[in-house]
This record gives sequence, structure tokens and C-alpha cells, in this order.
Amino acid sequence: MIPAIQKDDALLADMAAASNDESTLHVWWLGQSGFLVQWAGETLLFDPYLSDSLTKKYALTDKPHVRMTERCIDPGRLTGISRVTASHVHTDHLDGETLVPLAKTNPGFRLYLPHPIIHEAEKRLGDAEVVFCGIGDHDVHAEGSWEVRGVIAKHNEVLRDEQGHCHYTGFIVKCGPFTIYHSGDTLWHDDIVKATREQRCDLMLLPINGNKPERRVAGNLHGTEAAALAKAGGAGLVVPCHYDMFEFNTETPDEFVTACERLQQPFKVMRCGEKLELKAPSVDHFAIA
Repeated sequence: MIPAIQKDDALLADMAAASNDESTLHVWWLGQSGFLVQWAGETLLFDPYLSDSLTKKYALTDKPHVRMTERCIDPGRLTGISRVTASHVHTDHLDGETLVPLAKTNPGFRLYLPHPIIHEAEKRLGDAEVVFCGIGDHDVHAEGSWEVRGVIAKHNEVLRDEQGHCHYTGFIVKCGPFTIYHSGDTLWHDDIVKATREQRCDLMLLPINGNKPERRVAGNLHGTEAAALAKAGGAGLVVPCHYDMFEFNTETPDEFVTACERLQQPFKVMRCGEKLELKAPSVDHFAIA
């Protein structure tokens, strides 16, 4: 089992000690595609998976989900969460065993998710006190100094319902001077490049586990593609994710690192529970503190 660099009380203490000044962005990787973003005292969670629900579900099948990295935090211990995303219906992105306890300690948080999966989310969350905010690639939710914008995602196809709403969605989040892109699960799509370039994303969070049909699950960018997407989208910094969670569906970040270095694309490889701190200087992109 890969240990988290910080977990439980130590992780909570690190979050509590983070400064609330508007020129600093704090980002923790919580494993898989989960990131906690804190800015000016407000917190957003991208696609948290903080349970063993999939390991239990598939334990006696021919596709066991054997966990590789230890859980860094019980979701019920997280507080001060006002915004959460779920990019699509797969359980490692829309997990009832994560979101229900999270709602008990953060009642009324806004859950941004694709329109077509709201009904399934309601089933998984039951009577949890959550505000469902449908979002697609033409939608923007703005509130105060925060903005959440939907972006197309291809996993492994662009799937739309009868109203034209995407089943798979990425997110461009603006908080004060910072712009973050979280792709959810996706392959390459030119509209992603267009959206990220237009919004001048300072941080991209991209999957690198690849697309291998023999795994019998929908795939993602591989390391070289993730590096190339960050470069094409003009990312100030890119962080890889969606690896080191399940033995059957992972890759190492080596290919990603090599590609970033070749493309001269700034990057950071994080460990579960680790914090990334960005400062907002008076330049085009942001510096790592």
C-alpha cells in the first residue's frame, strides 16, 4: 500500500493552517481524481473518492478493484466545503459513500454535475442535504468571486442526452485571480484545447492512466497526451492524476514527466495528501510557492 504523505489529523492541520489571503491558492491531491482547492477561506472539492466502495463492490468479480494508495481522510471529517464536483456517473467520481458523510458535516453544499446524471446522483445520495447544480459544456455558474464553467469531455465518446446535455463534463473554475481546469475523465478533444486557451488556465489537473480496452473500462489520456494537452491549452502548470488507485487501471507518471520535460511544459507530480501552493504575481502565469 502506497502511504499518503499526509493523512487524517496531519492533513486536517495542514488545511487549517493554510492562509486566507486572496493572492494564494492551496491545492491538495486526495487520490484518484480528487483535489481539495482552498482560496480566501472557501473550499471546493473536485471529484472526491474517499471510500472503499469500489473495492467492496468488485471484490468477488473478475475485475477486482484492489486499492494501491491508502485513504488520506475520512470524508466526514472534512468541514467548510461549499462546492463539490462530480464529472460523470462512474463511482470513483460520484461516490455515495463519500458524498453522504460529506453532506452530514457540510449540509447544503452545491454539487456540480452533468444534467443527465442528476437522477442517479439523487438515488445514490438519498436524503443527503445537497443542492444539485446541473452543468454542461454551455453552462456557467457564478457566485461571488467563484465561477464554475462546464467543458466537454470524451470518455470514450462525447455522449449527449435528448436535450443535448453531456454525460461527461470537465470544469473550469475561477476563484479570484486563479483559473483551474479539471478535466474529469477524458480523451483528447479539440474543444478542450479551445476552452482552456480562451480561459487562460493557470493550473490543469489531467488524468494519465491511458486507454487500454483490455481493462474493460472507459479510458483516459496517457502521459504524453496529457502533457501535450497542457501545452496546447497554455497551462501555467499541470498536475497528473487518476493513477495509483486501482491495480488494474493505472500507469506511472514517468511518461508524463518525460513528455512535459521535452515540451518544456511546467508540471508537478504530487503524492496523495500533498499540498501545492500557488502565488499570484503580476505576470501571465503563476509561481509555485
